[in-house]
Amino acid sequence: MLVQRVLSRQPAGAGAWRTIFNGVDLTAYAAAGSVAPDAPLMFLGRLEPMKGAHHAIAIARLAERRLIIAGNKVDACADYFDRQIAPHIDGTRVAYVGPVDDVQKNMWLRQSAALLMPIEWEEPFGIVMAESLACGTPVIAFKRGSVHEIVRDGVNGFACTSVDEAVQAVMRLHAIDRAAVRADCEARFAGAVIVAQYERLYEEMLGSVA
Repeated sequence: MLVQRVLSRQPAGAGAWRTIFNGVDLTAYAAAGSVAPDAPLMFLGRLEPMKGAHHAIAIARLAERRLIIAGNKVDACADYFDRQIAPHIDGTRVAYVGPVDDVQKNMWLRQSAALLMPIEWEEPFGIVMAESLACGTPVIAFKRGSVHEIVRDGVNGFACTSVDEAVQAVMRLHAIDRAAVRADCEARFAGAVIVAQYERLYEEMLGSVA
């Protein structure tokens, strides 16, 4: 799992810290080399304010793109869904498909132009980003938490600071090579890559003890 260092100071004498990402099962996701010119954008996550579905709606509207919303409603945030999400759902410009399993994630993500992740909190990893990349689908996210580690501007998506920047990023999606998005995911988030990093870490720790 991701070793989160941003919100805490490294204790004295704790040794050298490093980040090891979460991995994604690449066999569960098939990348699409291209999508339709009018392919929708997608939001996938819990429907609570800090995940930013309301921002995704604003981005899609301003970019004049369709939006697919998938994810669980949160009982504690029912008012948020009723007031900020539901009024925009028309089944055409904005469609809500409910919670999705891995098969459905693959289906929706691989046919989407981009995953929108306009978060309002310091997301510690965001596995959905890696899942999207596994489908060859670039990520447009707000630059918070782990986004700066996962999203590589112009390679696998765009890291933004506002709705307006994200809208401009949508206009630049044509510059992203979806095959390169999948390749980047394979190089950084494949299970074998993560296992190898842990093995090297354990070997170094054992060596330092010896």
